[in-house]
Amino acid sequence: MKTISKNVLLAAFALAISAAPAVADDVKAGDLVVSQAWSRATPGGAKVAGGYLTIENKGTAADRLVSVSADIAGKAEIHEMAMDNGVMKMRPLDKGLAIDPGKTVKLAPGGNHLMLQELKGAFKQGDKVPVTLQFEKAGKVAVSLDVQSVGAQAPGDAGHSGHMDMKKMPDHSGMKMK
Repeated sequence: MKTISKNVLLAAFALAISAAPAVADDVKAGDLVVSQAWSRATPGGAKVAGGYLTIENKGTAADRLVSVSADIAGKAEIHEMAMDNGVMKMRPLDKGLAIDPGKTVKLAPGGNHLMLQELKGAFKQGDKVPVTLQFEKAGKVAVSLDVQSVGAQAPGDAGHSGHMDMKKMPDHSGMKMK
């Protein structure tokens, strides 16, 4: 009986480890640390996806995320989402995104994010999508977005609640951008 219990526990532990989502490695560039890079799986035919990550500036000088590129996307931009007279609006940040010294900037659903448009393929849960971030001072930084489930709200989130609050979850998969 003890052997069966031990085997069951070991099997359950092994299953839990193998089912854990991949987490992106931290990437260091100069005084910047990029972590928790992720995206959501896209439905078939989707032409747009969001990218999310955290940038920490451990230095004493400001830097700026000025652009993003990805081979899987025909166009990639840094976007912000903000309320304007009670309406949520999304727009590109043409001058980039400041990363002040000693500060952490989080790109997340419903806020600043990477906008990958004209997708050349679907994002599937478990994939790693390579993107290149261009910083004013730190230069080019290659990171991989870990693709989570369609409904994920954060890296490692299974998004399995059974229903989603669409007001809280901006889904770029059906959007068409000019």
